[in-house]
Amino acid sequence: MTRRTGPGLGDATRGRILFGGDYNPEQWPEETWHEDVRLMRDAGVNSVTLGVFSWAKLEPRPGAREFGWLDTLMDLMHDNGIGVVLATPTSSPPPWLGRLHPDTLPRDADGRIEWWGGRQHFSHSSATYRRHAAAITEDLAARYGGHPALTMWHINNEYCTFDHGDEAAAAFRRWLRARYGTLDALNTAWGTAFWGQGYDTWDGILPPRRVHYLKNPAQVLDFRRFTSDMLLECYAAERDIVARHTPHIPVTTNFMPLWTGQDAWRWAEEEDVVSVDLYPDPRDPLGPQHGALVQDLTRSQARGPWMLMEQAAGPVNWRGVNHPKPRGLNRLWSLQAVARGADAVCYFQWRQSRQGAEKFHSAMVSHAGERGRTYQEVRRLGADLARIGGEVTGGRVKADIAVLHDWHAWWAGAQEGRPSTEADHAAVLHAWHRALWESHLTTDFAHPEHDLSGYRLVVVPQLYLLTDAATENLLAYVRGGGTLVCGFLTGVADEDDRVRPGGMDARLRELFGIRTLHEWWPLDPGETVECDGFRGTLWSEEIEAGTGAVETITYKGGELDGLPAVLRRGRAWYVSTLPEPEALRGLLGRIAAEAGARPVLDGLPATVEAVRRGELLFLLNHGREPVTVDVPGTHHDLLTGTTVADEAALGRYSVMVLKP
Repeated sequence: MTRRTGPGLGDATRGRILFGGDYNPEQWPEETWHEDVRLMRDAGVNSVTLGVFSWAKLEPRPGAREFGWLDTLMDLMHDNGIGVVLATPTSSPPPWLGRLHPDTLPRDADGRIEWWGGRQHFSHSSATYRRHAAAITEDLAARYGGHPALTMWHINNEYCTFDHGDEAAAAFRRWLRARYGTLDALNTAWGTAFWGQGYDTWDGILPPRRVHYLKNPAQVLDFRRFTSDMLLECYAAERDIVARHTPHIPVTTNFMPLWTGQDAWRWAEEEDVVSVDLYPDPRDPLGPQHGALVQDLTRSQARGPWMLMEQAAGPVNWRGVNHPKPRGLNRLWSLQAVARGADAVCYFQWRQSRQGAEKFHSAMVSHAGERGRTYQEVRRLGADLARIGGEVTGGRVKADIAVLHDWHAWWAGAQEGRPSTEADHAAVLHAWHRALWESHLTTDFAHPEHDLSGYRLVVVPQLYLLTDAATENLLAYVRGGGTLVCGFLTGVADEDDRVRPGGMDARLRELFGIRTLHEWWPLDPGETVECDGFRGTLWSEEIEAGTGAVETITYKGGELDGLPAVLRRGRAWYVSTLPEPEALRGLLGRIAAEAGARPVLDGLPATVEAVRRGELLFLLNHGREPVTVDVPGTHHDLLTGTTVADEAALGRYSVMVLKP
């Protein structure tokens, strides 16, 4: 994977942690703008994102341009020392575009139009949409490319649109021609001999629309690939326009965490700055682990510091019940992001809206205003980030463990006619990352074709689809002395979703010491299977061990009694079930220790997370009770200015940033 070369996040941070959020002043009278600036300065805000949803304001009629209000805001921000991440407004086209050009509106798999009145109502394949998006982007770049407030470009917002309409169908056919060249090659890749689906003309191929029964999984897989590529084309077209005007200004777009619609590994290579939106549930006891997973993934995509583009200062508005954040949690989770590599901590949004679909979504300034707890906590966080920014920005997080994840494997494994809908890729990924996080082990993420040689341990929670290149990469890693642990349903299919002979790639079966994989035995929700020393959940397999399998944990009782649940051959491990959390934590912790991967600190309390970024040690207490942590030596806490000798006392939701 070749990374785009250009400016980076450091060109925007300049030794500071960026702190701020989406600012939508067009919702407010101009006198409020000056009040906002006063509060921003008081809170230490040094960056705002402008214009994300302002296309109708900038172009109220076709071809019209009304930039005066934005001119005023750009000047106002600059005069007060606040940088601007300027967005292209193309995620929310104005109503007139859909009304005059219905070809710009996407259709779902049932042929229903997604109308204006919300957002993301654009067809990624529409030539008309792309032309209008390019025009407004061109004019924004020409007008503001030289403005001193500009620090970064933000293209569109949360790309997530699927389109099954006619223009998308034509684009899908062009994409397939480029991928396969001939209909014979496509028919072979898609396995159209099954159910007599063979195509004799390109014009007969459609997106996977509604069918009577199961859709062709290879067609669905390619449509997901196509959708990611089409959205990426939209991003790249706007990126190239702004980069032509401002080659020194970095460009980003914000990922949704673990969203299924983008191959984010490929997207990250096209960004100057990798950014993400992160909204853990305050009531979820695993909220901080979910945050750590997304942060580790984003840092790995960025290959270094990254940007937290959006988070909530309080409750969101899209869960069934939207809980506020208890006192101190916003600060804790923000500093967790910094610990795991973020050089920008931002929110949606600055001031809570009084109207519209997200008026109950929190903001840095809530409905309670300046005296509200939310704003007061934001002020404290701003001061904290100012204290540590010069020490932390640009710092790296080193990990000895890589967790492998691939969107193509996720897409293929999520097909309709699979052995169990309970064996969800994202859920299994979370379970394995949780085991490592609760063992206080720092992890990177990696694509299965990345260079893995720098890691002591590589874990593969589940990669249903593995290319030949990825499989050879895993074999080479083990031959080179690395330790590999793979979970069930790995290496089942090739890149066309063709099941490998034997139900698992023969090279992997040899690697793990598996002679025969006789059957998959998925488990019902809540069902467990007894193993020697633990209970397995979700899945089990009827495996016959081969020569060289030197260590096994067996199933106990039932149809699989005495058969291996966990196999080891040399430095390669295979886990054919999902052990319950404590057991998986123990198993992976033991394997990590044997591989030489150690926690940042030994003997940590269960609620404390320790991350080392550069020379700084972050200690984060995710519990409500105070705890004491043994920290050998003398350190200086950058947040309080105090000296810590040999032990650190952490209160509820508290954080220390220790410098030796």
